Amino acid sequence: MARRQARFTAQDLVDDPRLRDHSPELWRADLGEVQRRLLSSAVRCFAANGFHATTTRDIADGVGLSPAALYVHFPSKELVLFEIIRVGHERVLAHVRDPSILALEGSADRLRAIVAAYTVWHARHHVTARVCQMELNALTAEHYGEIVELRHRTNGYFRDAVARGVADGTFAQVDVKRVTRAMLSLSIDLVRWYRLDGADSPEQLGEFYADLALRLVGRPKE
Repeated sequence: MARRQARFTAQDLVDDPRLRDHSPELWRADLGEVQRRLLSSAVRCFAANGFHATTTRDIADGVGLSPAALYVHFPSKELVLFEIIRVGHERVLAHVRDPSILALEGSADRLRAIVAAYTVWHARHHVTARVCQMELNALTAEHYGEIVELRHRTNGYFRDAVARGVADGTFAQVDVKRVTRAMLSLSIDLVRWYRLDGADSPEQLGEFYADLALRLVGRPKE
């Protein structure tokens, strides 16, 4: 969702179809209802206005609370952001490491399933995914370091899937790092423009990007 110079208000965001996704299902089960509602409001605000332009009043207004109410549940606005970004990165990594994917023996089948799952997750949760990608620099150094470690694990998982296919002859002798970066970028970039009410469902987009991924790795030369 492109930002504009004028800020979006909490009321603007509640019914904005561009901000409708499945992000509320991501929040930890051990959090209370108010905490989860605050996270859902915050992720809309951060996605639309950015972290620094969002106030605690904006977040609280989205759930009909006073600005002071946020501090009852989260000590700072940065901790709200960290919770969103940490959960987003943890959930997508778990999603692509589903046992059904790990059980696939063929390198092509496994890579296809990984890319499709990664794309579907980003489409279904495009609002949270946008915040995860665009607001990283607003985190403290300590929190930023924790997220970078999660990103390294995700990148390594993709690289291993490509390298496996190269090693067993399923894929061409491609540059594993470059190809992996291209695959990740394809799925991540959709958070800038995707809408659930658009032409493609998350699953359709996942299949399309999975096909593109297999074209990137090519076939070994005879």
